[in-house]
Amino acid sequence: MSFLEKFKAYIKQPAGSFGQNLFHPKDKLLLAVSGGVDSVVLCELCKQAGYDFSIAHCNFQLRGEESERDENFVRSLGGKYNVEVLVKKFETEKYATENKLSIQVAARELRYSWFNELLSREHIPNSQFPIPNYLLTAHHANDNIETLLMNFFKGTGINGLHGILPKQGNIIRPLLFAKKEELTGFAKSNHLNFVEDSSNTSDKYTRNYFRNQLIPDLQKVFPQVEDNLLNNIERFRQIEMIYRHTVDITKKKLLEQKGNEIHIPVLKLLKTKPLETIMYEIIKGYGFTAHQADEVIGLLKSESGKYISSASHRILKNRNWLIIAPNENTEAETILIEKTGALQFTEGKLELKEILNIQYSLSNNPLVAQLDAAEIKFPLLLRKWKQGDYFYPLGMTKKKKLSRFFIDQKLSMTQKEKTWVIEMDKKIIWVVGMRIDNRFKITNNTKNTLQISLLQK
Repeated sequence: MSFLEKFKAYIKQPAGSFGQNLFHPKDKLLLAVSGGVDSVVLCELCKQAGYDFSIAHCNFQLRGEESERDENFVRSLGGKYNVEVLVKKFETEKYATENKLSIQVAARELRYSWFNELLSREHIPNSQFPIPNYLLTAHHANDNIETLLMNFFKGTGINGLHGILPKQGNIIRPLLFAKKEELTGFAKSNHLNFVEDSSNTSDKYTRNYFRNQLIPDLQKVFPQVEDNLLNNIERFRQIEMIYRHTVDITKKKLLEQKGNEIHIPVLKLLKTKPLETIMYEIIKGYGFTAHQADEVIGLLKSESGKYISSASHRILKNRNWLIIAPNENTEAETILIEKTGALQFTEGKLELKEILNIQYSLSNNPLVAQLDAAEIKFPLLLRKWKQGDYFYPLGMTKKKKLSRFFIDQKLSMTQKEKTWVIEMDKKIIWVVGMRIDNRFKITNNTKNTLQISLLQK
């Protein structure tokens, strides 16, 4: 089988894909081309295979004249293949400094941000070339080996051991089946010109150290190390599928969605094995790190009210439950209510209307407050509750602090944080959605009723 035939066969049914094509022959493709041998070979293969493609080139402006040389060379490929070439110049060093990133990470972020921008637009700017179905990169088998080793040594979960995936969304790597030596052999036999990146010889970059130093040293001890690692990558991918299936089943049994919160029964969680792994799989989607998994496990036997935060979420122990909830804005919020009508706030919509006594019927719905209109004077104040607040709960003649009332109602910390009150002259007339104040209830002498309804999101 020729190298071109291997290329087309991999696209049709790549290893481990279980028959899922990477793309179809009539799809419109955008090739990420640096000008090096790998991406030049990708261009030639796509041309020989008859695929419809355009070229995208990133000029990171890191190597002076050499960067300009690479850009000009890639533009010449557009003429050779009679395809459009899109070029983007980046101020990579400035971006890295401003965002406190390494040059490598900065270049990657800039590159893929642009690629995703091109893939998401209806048309590429200033171009008749329609939006591409996929972007193709020239990552090959040796890149995959280097990625596996770097992930392994810096510490990773099982998903870091599957290496570079052939297809992630609409980004495709159709050369992962081929080693570097095969690519250079194809370039030589097809008399392909390409440019060399001088930074590839510098071991100050982590990937270059693995490529130029570590892997050659490993080959001295294990001559078949590359083939062995490639075989392991395929095994790890299949193991990950089994792992992911098991994790998904376990999470489905444990997690209960309640509004925008996740509730997890502590006793069930304590019986789950391996607890550390399952815990990390539960919390990682909410901004928590692997190191915080042990802290969350510590919450399981802590008292109620303890919590751990990430940038976006909080995990709270509330009696026999762990609750994952978005972080709330703790800044005080107040809304002035000057008359009847409707108004929006973070927990929904309030509707206020005055009803003649003969027209109203008493409601037991806690989302509806029915008050003696004669006792209510506008303006009212809608605000979040705060420590020290008290009211006279309906049916009681003694005041009660809201904090005590919440304990009686068995509210979680997140439920407390979402609680609002309506106040008049520094008196709470309604704990919104829960209880009115006894002093403003409807009596036999009530002529008109002020009805306030909470319409939740």
